[in-house]
Amino acid sequence: MSPRLDEPRTEHLRNPASSTPSPQPAALVPAPDTRSDTASEDPALPGHFAELPEIPPFDQVGAVDARALSKTLFERLESLEEGTHEYAYVRNTLVELNLALVKFAASRFRSRSEPMEDIVQVGTIGLIKAIDRFEMSRGVEFPTFAMPTIIGEIKRFFRDTSWSVRVPRRLQELRLDLAKAGDELAQKLDRAPTVSELATRLGITNEEVVEGMAASNAYTASSLDAQPEEDDTEGALADRIGYEDHGLEGIEYVESLKPLIAELPPRDRKILSLRFVANMTQSEIGEELGISQMHVSRLLSRTLTKLRKGLTLEE
Repeated sequence: MSPRLDEPRTEHLRNPASSTPSPQPAALVPAPDTRSDTASEDPALPGHFAELPEIPPFDQVGAVDARALSKTLFERLESLEEGTHEYAYVRNTLVELNLALVKFAASRFRSRSEPMEDIVQVGTIGLIKAIDRFEMSRGVEFPTFAMPTIIGEIKRFFRDTSWSVRVPRRLQELRLDLAKAGDELAQKLDRAPTVSELATRLGITNEEVVEGMAASNAYTASSLDAQPEEDDTEGALADRIGYEDHGLEGIEYVESLKPLIAELPPRDRKILSLRFVANMTQSEIGEELGISQMHVSRLLSRTLTKLRKGLTLEE
């Protein structure tokens, strides 16, 4: 990692080739008053820093001063060799001077669920990328150049981490395209657009539109224990979803038994109906059919055995 900016600045510049830390604690090393004094006292200081302006504590630098100082530092940065201590020092100073841009961009996302510290950290990565890509020859102010990169890095962070269920990047981007096209078509048509209209607008197939809409459901997830709105008379989501119907387990057997029952003799079908549909006892069935209860028991047992064998053969 490059030298820390909160350490005495001249410690890294007096001996840039040395990687051995000073035996004296950094907190006890007196910081110089100005860089110009340091440059005049130390003949070994690189000439690139001889004319650097004094930089006050970063939290005391206003926006106008930060812009002017950044311009001077970018001019120095272009003349330094990447990978040297001097280059890292100027680059880190630029990062500290322009952290206000990151905080301003991060404030636009304060309503998100992610901690602000994480958003600022991601935005700082975008700031570093902007510093590495910036060229003064283009004639563009650095804040104008850096802000889209910072915001883009933060948006990419939310795009990659805010989905409740991980979906491919293609579907994440398709969701954004569908949302934008849907708003535009809704304003133009004064109604919600159809799948075909969205597909025509984006130049994709209807199946891709449906796939993108389905992927949108994975962006957010609701807790089963989430409480309803104040004006909602229903309970939590877990109380409103369907329950497990144990009767569904027997549907497969019922459907399999239908052709087997149809093949039974009429009297056997009658006995089954009286026993399991009318819930009659064997004695009541015997009186109904004019046979003994023992005879009903033998007929019922034979019929059930035949049906069980039929189900076993099908399985």
